[in-house]
Amino acid sequence: MATQLGLTEDQKAEVEKFRTDVVEPSMSQLVILDFWAEWCGPCKQLTPMLEKVAADYADKGVILKKVNVDEDKFIASQFQIQSIPTVYAMFQGKPIADLGQARTESALKQMLDQILTQLPVESDEKQQQAEIEPLIEMGEQFLSDGDNERALSAFAQIMEMAPTEPKVISGFVRALVAMDKIDEAREMLAQIPEEVAKDPAIVRAQAAIDLIGDAADSEDTAPLRAKVEANPADHEARLELATALIANDARDDAADQLFHIIEADKDWNEGAARQKLLQLFEVVGLEDEWVSQQRRRLSAILFG
Repeated sequence: MATQLGLTEDQKAEVEKFRTDVVEPSMSQLVILDFWAEWCGPCKQLTPMLEKVAADYADKGVILKKVNVDEDKFIASQFQIQSIPTVYAMFQGKPIADLGQARTESALKQMLDQILTQLPVESDEKQQQAEIEPLIEMGEQFLSDGDNERALSAFAQIMEMAPTEPKVISGFVRALVAMDKIDEAREMLAQIPEEVAKDPAIVRAQAAIDLIGDAADSEDTAPLRAKVEANPADHEARLELATALIANDARDDAADQLFHIIEADKDWNEGAARQKLLQLFEVVGLEDEWVSQQRRRLSAILFG
């Protein structure tokens, strides 16, 4: 029986079901909308991949909804479905992208990543990030103040909330390095999945380990300094001195030693001093004002 809107009762039921199952969730989440049918072989081949990706991206606010074109013919007609499988991304009640060309897991994830960066999708991941961000800043402040034990404790507690968050892992590892627990720091990073290891925060933590290397956290750098003063051209000894100074958190003095080598011979030992300095920048933080000042100093030497 047709309604005054021109819809039958069955069509109204389809629309209401679609509104409840798809449109309402899409107001705050990203919906992968899959049009399929029981008789469609390619649909059945695609389903496991869509389900896996949706599960992997659940914390990012992504959900999978399916529309059987035989059961929901009116909805399929509204979307002008000509062939199946047809897969759309929906947000706030509207299809925003055709995901049909993404027939592999990596291709679909790449498309979803691009979409998620552009939309205010609500997710557990974003909520958790908002909760832990102030705590991460507190841990970083402890590190900056040289209160390494409190920093380590703080990041350990945050890690219980977000064990895979790169910024938290990075802070924990850098706190270990600051406490001269290099082996523990290396072991921590060795357990990180390869895809996480590429995150800038983890790269920063690795740089902290590489920067210190096997240098002893010695209170007395006098022997190395005496060796350098006796022979200012001994770049190897000066590099060792810079590394020891870094281990003792004397970054200004360490930078001066590295700049001395670069000014004398920027290509010495395949640019070892420059690489050590860039590692120091990475560890301190590329947005830090001290790093900005030192980078200008480096540019003046290299290009002045």
